[in-house]
Order: sequence, then structure tokens, then C-alpha cells
Amino acid sequence: MSLAIRTGERYRTRRQHAAWLPAWAVGPLLALLVAARTAIAAEDAPPSPELNTVVVTSNQLPVQTFIDRKVYTLTDDLQASFGTLSDVLADIPSVNVDPDGILSLRGDSHVLILVDGKPSPLFSGSNAGENLQSFSAANIERIEVLTNPPPQYRAAGAAGVINIITRKGHKEGITGSVRASEGNDGRSVMNGNSSYRSQELTVSVDAGFRRSERRKLLESDIRSPLTPPASTLDSRDMLLEHSWRDVPSASAEVQYALDEKDSMSASVSWQRDAGPRNYTQTTTTTNADGKVTGVSERLSAGHAPETDYDERLGYVRKLSRQGEELDFSLHLATWHEATRYDYTNDFLLPPMVPYDSFLTQNGQDTTTEAGLDYVLPISHGEFKFGYLFERDVSGFASATGDVNSVTSAEEIDPSGTDDFKYWERIHAGYASYNASLGKWTFLGGLRLEDTSTEARVPTNGMVSYDHYLAIFPSLHVEWSLLDEGIVSFGASRRVTRPDPDQLDPNVDQQYTLIMRAGNLRLLPEYTESYELGYGMQSHNLGYQLTSYYRRNHDSATGIFEYLGDGVSLSTQENLPRDDFAGLELTANGHLGSQFSYSLSGDLFQGQVDASALGIPGLRSSRGADAKLKLDHRFSARDLVQLSISRTDHRLTAQGYVSAMDVVNLGYRHQLQANLSALATVSNVFNGQRTQTALTTPDFAGYFMRAIRGPVIYFGLNYSFGSGGAKKSDFRYEP
Repeated sequence: MSLAIRTGERYRTRRQHAAWLPAWAVGPLLALLVAARTAIAAEDAPPSPELNTVVVTSNQLPVQTFIDRKVYTLTDDLQASFGTLSDVLADIPSVNVDPDGILSLRGDSHVLILVDGKPSPLFSGSNAGENLQSFSAANIERIEVLTNPPPQYRAAGAAGVINIITRKGHKEGITGSVRASEGNDGRSVMNGNSSYRSQELTVSVDAGFRRSERRKLLESDIRSPLTPPASTLDSRDMLLEHSWRDVPSASAEVQYALDEKDSMSASVSWQRDAGPRNYTQTTTTTNADGKVTGVSERLSAGHAPETDYDERLGYVRKLSRQGEELDFSLHLATWHEATRYDYTNDFLLPPMVPYDSFLTQNGQDTTTEAGLDYVLPISHGEFKFGYLFERDVSGFASATGDVNSVTSAEEIDPSGTDDFKYWERIHAGYASYNASLGKWTFLGGLRLEDTSTEARVPTNGMVSYDHYLAIFPSLHVEWSLLDEGIVSFGASRRVTRPDPDQLDPNVDQQYTLIMRAGNLRLLPEYTESYELGYGMQSHNLGYQLTSYYRRNHDSATGIFEYLGDGVSLSTQENLPRDDFAGLELTANGHLGSQFSYSLSGDLFQGQVDASALGIPGLRSSRGADAKLKLDHRFSARDLVQLSISRTDHRLTAQGYVSAMDVVNLGYRHQLQANLSALATVSNVFNGQRTQTALTTPDFAGYFMRAIRGPVIYFGLNYSFGSGGAKKSDFRYEP
């Protein structure tokens, strides 16, 4: 039920979403109740063994499949040495990254990105794509992909969760590594990490510096009707942006065992992303006869420094039973960005006096979390219960104006002065039960989230209050066959709540080619997801075939409006629904002693109901994504790596996004046991480009985005440390 009341300039809305359960969730709920009763009756039952069911367990294969996730190790990923998080994610099956760094999972961009199980402001909001392209991959150990996450994970992220696991100290004594490289166009990467581990104490430190150069090309061609209807306007824009980014980072983590039952941990990380960003934009307009009626040029010079902090505290208490423990955690993450752009606006046709203008933006976000988790092992399984409190506070302010040509004084435009405040509070509780009975493994649970939000626009008095209360069930079942194959089923209900920038109605004028604004009335998107799969593993081969179906209600999507004079506005709207279905194949294996491969393909179909935008009927499209990663070890010291990915065209509410093909190369030579030389080339054939075609009742056209490549690095990787026995922390908690 939705109620909206408008009084003068004050907009106020309240929405209530009742908790409900789909039919398939009744089973997990009853199983939890029955299992709880069994646990009470069998309080002294012997502890259960580890219940994680592994489909792919060979240490020689780079992927492991668990009941609720797939895990990709980056040990031999050469792009991880000097590349970014965007580079390594682009090689992972089911995951795609576009030229703007926007990540999608099985074609859906509503993905929750976590770092060591916790959210980070780095990977949410409008800057998520840029941060994905600047976050160094050198300190990443593995990546977990969860398309139907269990209930201890937040219900946010309709498409699923990608969890980035950073490197930890595994060996006894002192260990570490140092990486350094030089690239083309002034690029460079340096990174060093070290850890000390004893029986009671583990200390890890990491420091890095990345200097990157990026050239981005944006083009648009918009055709819109005029009055009289017989005439048309064609507006063509080309924007070439050149940016340099310096990204220093540092982190430290301490884990200390107070005694046999109690342990504590603390960590802190810092990253700063800064550097100049300049662009040139040319706009050309023609009339219905093809005659050029206007030519203008905009030169922009600016910078957008961003600073991020992440701080964590943890305490773990082991209780009386083996495996029974209580885990308490605190988490604080902050983000701040201050932007300044100066523009020179020149009009060549018709000739006009040029003028200077400016734009300032200031944004900040603070996320605070407190969580409590309890694990209770019982006969044949284990329970997990938990509570999480999360509070998010965001603010954004901007101002535009002109520079007086006589006095050089800056004159702020009151109509371009914006301010936005956002608060979100979440109380969440969950319960899950994991059991293994013969050939069957079961993981089911429920998560209850109570969410309150408040959004304010002080400049015009608009206010929005929202309250959501909902239950999010999830279910995973595995059945082991005689031939070592496993049949699996997964289902979940999830939600994508609007980010603050998706709600902020103020117009972001950083790029006049495509300006951006949020929608204060935007509803959360609810998703039901199902998948059925079969997988098998042998010594040299592991593969899995998975069919999936995903339905989104109140689907949140980006739409374009043409404002005239070459200016477009990108905003957000809810669609009644959209559906995605597909058949996904992944395979990993060895071809003899020298070759290993990772192959994946996704045959998909999408349907979009865009009737709310005036586009009648249910639109659909089909396509196929494919990825290949091939390693050739032609000697004991040499490794050559080739990766090829193709992202097929995707349906949008107003058109489609074209396909994209990317090729990466890497080579590593082992100079000594602890010293190697590497060379990597990403975007070899300049394939990071997409075109968005638009067809609406009001206008038609296309937008093109491209990252000019390739990106080349040459460097060294040196590791040091004691040779003590490895004590792995590679532990999973479904």
C-alpha cells in the first residue's frame, strides 16, 4: 500500500510492505522449527563434522563450488598482480563489467559488493564504477559469488552478492611480498604486504600506490521531434575525457587469542583517490534539412579527490560445545569526496560571447554496524542465529555559477544550488539451519529486516519517509549421486533498496551531455530467484550446468529524457516487472601437463514490461555471454595466460546495450623461487566499448561509451618469509 500527500513544496510519502512468504519458503520455516525442537532434545549430541559440501576440491583447479557459493582464487591470475578489481572480476563467470565500471551478475546490475563480508561505501552509489576501476587487486586472495545468498548476508542486492576476500597471513613467522611495475602512458603500481603469525598473534600490514591514466570517449546522437511535427532536430555530441588518478592505500589487521576460548581482532584501512580530470565536449545540431544550425564547445578542467576509511573490531567467544561460538563485531566505514570543475563555454555557430562557469560538489557517507552471531552445532547439522544493526548517513551538496568576465568574481546561480540528506536504519535478525543426512545436504533460513529511511531536500523542503518490513527466505538443497555428481537447487527472495544518489532529485550537471538526477518516489525492487544445477568433479575436470530464473517486481531502471539543445537527463523509474532466465555452463580442467582452462557460457533471455514509460507490450531479447581463460605452462618457470570475454547485447527499458568483446594477455617468468617477472596487457584490441540504442515515443538515438586501451604493465613480484607449515584460514560458513 502506498500513500502520497503533497502540501505546497513539501512532499511526504509513507510506504508499508508487509512481511510475506512465498509457498516454497514454508518448507524451510517448518524445518527450522522442527530442527530447533530436535536440538533442544539432543542437547548433548556429539558435535557434527564440517558440513560444507564441495563440488570442486582439487587444489589444481581455480574454482570451488559450495552449497551456497562459488569461490574463485586469484593465485595464478596474472591480471591481479598489477590490475584492478574491475580487471579480475571481468574474467569471472556470470560477472560482467561495462566501460564505466558498472558490474552486473547474470545481466543484473543490482549486486551487493562486500569486502571481507562487510559493505563498503566504495562500491555503492554513483562512484562505484570508478572505484571498481581503481581498487587494486594485488591484495585480493579470492572472490566469492553468491547468486542466492544464505540469510546471514544482507537481503540487499537483487542479483546476488560478490564478496571480496583480502589476503591474510597463513604461514607461521614472518612472510610478505613486494610488487612494482611500470606501464604505458605514465602508469605505475607498487604494493607491499607483510604478516607475522604465531600461535596467539597474527599481524598483517599492506601499503600500495597506483598511478593510472584513463581516456574515455562518450558520443551521443539524439533525434527529437519539433514543432511543426514535420521538422526534426538532430543533436550530436562528442566528449573526450582524460584523467590521471593517484591512489595511495594502507591497511593493517591484528588478531589476538586471549586464551583458548576468547580472541579479538581489529583492522583499519585507508585509501585516497585524487588527480586531475579534463574533458572536451563538442555539440553540433542540425535541422530537418540537414543544415548545421549550432556548434558549441565546452572545455572542462577539474579534480575530484575521494578519501575512504574502514575500521573494524571483533570478539569471538568459544562456548562449551566444539564448534559452538559467539561472534560480536563493530564496523565503521566513511567516504568523502570534494569535487571542483571549471568550464569554458564557447559558441561557434551562431557566434556568441564565450563565458566561464564552475561546479562544486561535496559528498559524504558514514555506515555504522553492530552485529552478533551465534553458532550452535547439533547432531547432523548446525544452527546459526544473528542480529545486525546498521545505520547509514549520507549528504550531498552542489553549487553552480558563472564567472564575471569583468571582475572574475564567481556568481553562484541560486537555481543550481542543491542539498540532499539521507538517513537509513536497519534492524535485521536471521536464523538458518544446515544439515547433512546421507546423500542430502540442506541449508535453509529466514531473514527479517525492518528498515526506516528519511530523505530531505533542504533547498525546496521536500521530505520522504519510508518504512519497510519484510521476510527474506532462502533455501539450498544438494543431492549427491553415485557418479560423484551433485544435483543442486537454490531459491531466495531479495530486495534492492534505492541508493541515496538514486533518490536525490537534484540534477548533477557534471556532464551536460548526460546529466543525472534521482527520483524521490523510487520504490525498492523485490526479486525472487531460482536455480537448478548439476555438477561433477574429477582430478582434471570440474563442470557445472545451471538453469536459473529471476523475476523482479517494481524493477528499478535507468531511463533517459531529452531536454533539448543536446542535453539529456538520466533518471530512475520503477517498472511493473522484468524477467530473466538462462542456462549457464562452467568448466575448469587440464589438457595434459601444460595447459589448463576455464570456460563459461550463459544462454539467456530477458523480458521487460516498460508500459509505464509509454512503450506498449512486453519486450524480450535473447543472447549468449562467453568467457575463456587459457593457461599455458610451457616450462616449469613460464606461464602464458590468455583471457577472452564476450558480453552480448542486453535489453533495457528504452532500447538495448550492444555487445562488448575484451581480450587480455599475461606472461610470468620465474627468475628465482621467490622472484618473478610479469607483463600484462588488458583491453588488447580496444574492445571496451558499448552503444546504448534508444527508441521512445519522444525521441530516438544512441549513446556510445568507450575506454581507450590497451593498458600495459611490466613488473617484478618478490616474496619472502619463513617456510613454516601453512595454516589455512580458508573457512566457509554457509
